[in-house]
Amino acid sequence: MMTINSLSNQVPFPTRDGSTIRSILDRTNAPVERQSLAEATLPRGAATERHYHKLSEEFYFILEGAGTMEIDGETRQIGPGDAVLIPALAWHQLKATSPDRLRFLCCCAPPYAHEDTYFE
Repeated sequence: MMTINSLSNQVPFPTRDGSTIRSILDRTNAPVERQSLAEATLPRGAATERHYHKLSEEFYFILEGAGTMEIDGETRQIGPGDAVLIPALAWHQLKATSPDRLRFLCCCAPPYAHEDTYFE
């Protein structure tokens, strides 16, 4: 059976790290087993709370805006078209630095779970 979810039909909610996401495909809205996909946004000047995931490896793909990405103490500028690998167990934080929001796709494997988010 084919599953197709429209982003426009997904209800935004805040994550434990401070971003707002709309789940595109995950265990709550599809027969997902090994990964999840969400659109995430950060308002201008906002930052996620520094955290890590014990289980999930993440990919961020930047769609709009600019920011700084910190992973285990290394910080780099990011913008549209950039893809970022965040290994499991890596401390990370994303800050929005553009005049508008920062919007990106987030893919997690295994699927994102609030219980797998750990803070300083």
